[in-house]
Amino acid sequence: MKILHTADWHLNDRLGRIDRTDDLRRAVERVADHCRDQAVDVLLVAGDLFSELARPDALRETIRHWQEVFTGFLTGGGTILTITGNHDNENFCKTLQHAMTLAAPTGTAPGERVQPGRLYLAAEPTFLKLRDRSDTFDVQFVLMPFPTASRYLKGEEGRRYTTPNEKNQFLTNAFNQALVDIRNHPQFDASLPSVLAAHVTMHGSHVGPSLFRIQETEDIVIHGENLHAQYEYVALGHIHKPQYVGHTHVRYSGSIERLDLGEQHNSPGTVLFEVAATGRVGEPTLLPLPGTPVYEVTLLDPHIDLERLRNLGEDTSNDLVNLHIHYTPGEHNLEEILHEAEQVYPRWYARDWVQTNTLGETLTLGEADRSKSLREIVRGYADTELQNHDETEKQELLTLLGQIIDECESG
Repeated sequence: MKILHTADWHLNDRLGRIDRTDDLRRAVERVADHCRDQAVDVLLVAGDLFSELARPDALRETIRHWQEVFTGFLTGGGTILTITGNHDNENFCKTLQHAMTLAAPTGTAPGERVQPGRLYLAAEPTFLKLRDRSDTFDVQFVLMPFPTASRYLKGEEGRRYTTPNEKNQFLTNAFNQALVDIRNHPQFDASLPSVLAAHVTMHGSHVGPSLFRIQETEDIVIHGENLHAQYEYVALGHIHKPQYVGHTHVRYSGSIERLDLGEQHNSPGTVLFEVAATGRVGEPTLLPLPGTPVYEVTLLDPHIDLERLRNLGEDTSNDLVNLHIHYTPGEHNLEEILHEAEQVYPRWYARDWVQTNTLGETLTLGEADRSKSLREIVRGYADTELQNHDETEKQELLTLLGQIIDECESG
């Protein structure tokens, strides 16, 4: 059985002012291409299918796009197994799960053998079995969504914690206990090759610059010391940086796209592995996906820097850029700079600017020069601050200041 491991799609996400829908849909289409080209039997998505920023109409269009992209895979006998992540809306996912079950009823008992050619979404800890295409053996899949109180803490336990740390400890314990309960379940067959999918941080993983829109205090970290021995493959999601944790078959696939500046050096991709009746076949293979460039650009001298960037002749039309602009009033026109920068980087997702003065110090604090009148002090300060401005504008401002001082002295 060939299985393609992927995770962290974050469909309908945004980066600043840029809607990432088209980028992410192209990435999904590339995943579907891998499924076709590699003759994949199971597409295993380890959580965070949707962005929490998605609107209801966008979610509807995303499901329609899925239908277009994966109909051939499903009708050909392929199966899609997914779990919910920390960014997936629980109510929406539950509704989707119920709708799929209503459209094509199937039993929900843990450990049952499910029919191929369908999409299955696990919103709570569960396990199931899939038959290989030759109808000779089953593979057992344990599906563990991101640990939240509603998914893992039931009854009184879900109301006992009083601090975030206590909640995290309860959830960590509940996650570990759910794994134990599954393996102890009467329908769990320890003789079958088993695959674990989990959306969680594991000790020993390299998180990178930051977690994706989640605070460390909100994250759940598990040890998972024995998972490599219990499962033929551990398909992890949540950490967007592709890597293996201690063993080559305990893996984060990474996301299918770069989603923010913290991921500018990440390499999007998927992982292909194969399971036979006797266990894992060979080593997992990383199948890369192209990623959209995401980076920062600082313009210290806008005219010179923008001209140099244009002369490079590079195609930056699709790059996602955070712009930092330094400009000097009187020498640079900010609106023109912003317009020129947008011609080079049309998909800037954030920008800021700072005013600089290259001609020395401005007003300094200290003891006042009592030999000068108020008019002289104000005129001297204004002369210094306005020396880079248009001469006509400068004289108009100085005349206005003089009028204000006259009113103050006469009042």
